[in-house]
Amino acid sequence: MEQSNNKERNNVIDGNFDLPIKKAINFFPPLYRQRYSFVNDLVNQHKPKKVADLGCGNASLIQMIKSHSCLELIVGVDINKDKIELQRCRLSPFSGDYLSPRDLNLSIILYHGSAVERDSRLLGFDLVTCIELIEHLDSEDLARFPEVVFGYLSPAMIVISTPNSDFNPLFPTVTFRDSDHKFEWNRKQFQTWALGVANFYSYSVEFTGVGEPPEGAGNVGYCTQIGVFQKIRAPATESCIVEQCGQHVYKIWLLPSIQVYSVSYPSLQQKEVRKLALTNEVSRQVQSMRQRYVSSLSILQNGDDNGHKINDTGLITFSGPVFTELEKLKIEKSPKPFCFRNKLYVPLERLLAYPKVNRLCDNVDVMRALIADTVRLSKDGSAVKIDLRDESQ
Repeated sequence: MEQSNNKERNNVIDGNFDLPIKKAINFFPPLYRQRYSFVNDLVNQHKPKKVADLGCGNASLIQMIKSHSCLELIVGVDINKDKIELQRCRLSPFSGDYLSPRDLNLSIILYHGSAVERDSRLLGFDLVTCIELIEHLDSEDLARFPEVVFGYLSPAMIVISTPNSDFNPLFPTVTFRDSDHKFEWNRKQFQTWALGVANFYSYSVEFTGVGEPPEGAGNVGYCTQIGVFQKIRAPATESCIVEQCGQHVYKIWLLPSIQVYSVSYPSLQQKEVRKLALTNEVSRQVQSMRQRYVSSLSILQNGDDNGHKINDTGLITFSGPVFTELEKLKIEKSPKPFCFRNKLYVPLERLLAYPKVNRLCDNVDVMRALIADTVRLSKDGSAVKIDLRDESQ
């Protein structure tokens, strides 16, 4: 962490006195990013399937964690409709998500609503995050917050971060860090509140934080204090969740004229996505074999000084740590590609031996069914056929 000294004496005169002037404290990475990285590490450690971010704002946390393969549903909730309406581009799948689809389905939904309102669509979650949220709540909403989040939603894990006012004297000003903050607790106040809530709703809680103080600042603690709550009793069963369904107070937003924001990411669970991914990988492998064969013919005709070898199929072999020894053995034992006239034939069983292809389909019959209408096959359907002379394929 790179930080400037928080205090220095300048020649600022007020009457006959020199006044101490404080410099801003610079965190690296920025403090907000440290908070999101903390949650990101928790997701990586605990592998939740369903995560809700209360007070999601501009959805930066969602943007950071959505790449985790364990996640199947991410929900963001914020009271500020204007912020969440602008997140369409940030959260929509990119072309790379289609070229390398996820193994599992992922849906992201943004709701317009309050963190202190009960909504049954947030029941049964593995993790609920409240990053820099509670300090924006007035006394009435703060009283309702535990009832809703801990009592009603009752997720397996809850992460709450909030400013640590013990740290505030190190800043140039000692007022609240944000004009919308209703309070800022010191460590004792936050821990007293958190332990009371955890005990009442059967959670354990551990305290930590991000944003270390400058050297010599004394025992002020982290700039942002964090409580990680874990449910002691088992989470609510599916039957209990069904009984509570029907309380829908949140609105789903994308744009003012559209009432729903929901995006689904491409995954191998979707047949058309798996078909596209398999077709692309099969075509890539076949083209690679074709290019090696054409190169081998050129080497045979013109000679080569690079140590390339021609195997018994006439296909050039390049050495390199591309596959594990077990994967190489599996490929070598599979039926070999062969040429007939000006066509190269690559058996489907050969392709299935390649790890990336094998990941996308279980057997030759599945492969044939998925690629038959997009890739040229031999008459008996046992091999992919490609013209050696057609560079456009």
